[in-house]
Amino acid sequence: MARRKSKKEQEETLVDIVDVRDQAVSFYDKHQKTIIGVAVAVAILIGAYLAYQIFYKAPRQKAAQSAMYMAEYQFSRDSFALALENPGQGSEGFLDIMESYGGTNQANTAKYYAGICYLNIGRYEDAVKMLKSFNAPTDLTKATKFGALGDAYSELKDMANAEASYKKAAEASDVSSVAPYYMKKLAMLYEYEGKADQAAKLYKQITEKFPTTDWSNEAKRFVVD
Repeated sequence: MARRKSKKEQEETLVDIVDVRDQAVSFYDKHQKTIIGVAVAVAILIGAYLAYQIFYKAPRQKAAQSAMYMAEYQFSRDSFALALENPGQGSEGFLDIMESYGGTNQANTAKYYAGICYLNIGRYEDAVKMLKSFNAPTDLTKATKFGALGDAYSELKDMANAEASYKKAAEASDVSSVAPYYMKKLAMLYEYEGKADQAAKLYKQITEKFPTTDWSNEAKRFVVD
């Protein structure tokens, strides 16, 4: 059973509480303007952030999404040059969308689309620059970004960067329809460079890690037991 405090102890406790309260009141009185100023500043910052999100960013995101329609349509038709600059019906191409809607998710996505367009029309250096500027938000988009960079570097005969990019693409995602695809590309690059042992090792990894995929069936032809 807890010991009941004596009268003296109770009085001392009350004195401590009063002292703490008095100190708090004194501190507030002394720094009242500063405390109120900080509170007001925080409220203004929160209000400004919410206003930015609701009245500026959200409408721009929506407008950018609508602007992407024709460019994405031309991209789906493999009309890469049109998708870049002149998709038709007065719509903006990916390059204009990047400029007009900077800071939106769509502007970032347009960088990836533009990189793929450049890759397909043979402007490989531009493809590299555009793809490097794309901020890949997921493991899957990281894989496709680095895979496309690997293709662009391969076309430029920059095999060191192509190899590094394909490695990043293969390691970015464990999805069975993605990782072995880029592992195969890396193995083919090794073969091109005369690195047969490294290629064979990679083919074997494909069969072991992704045994039920089509890529595994293809890789089995190159595995030496």
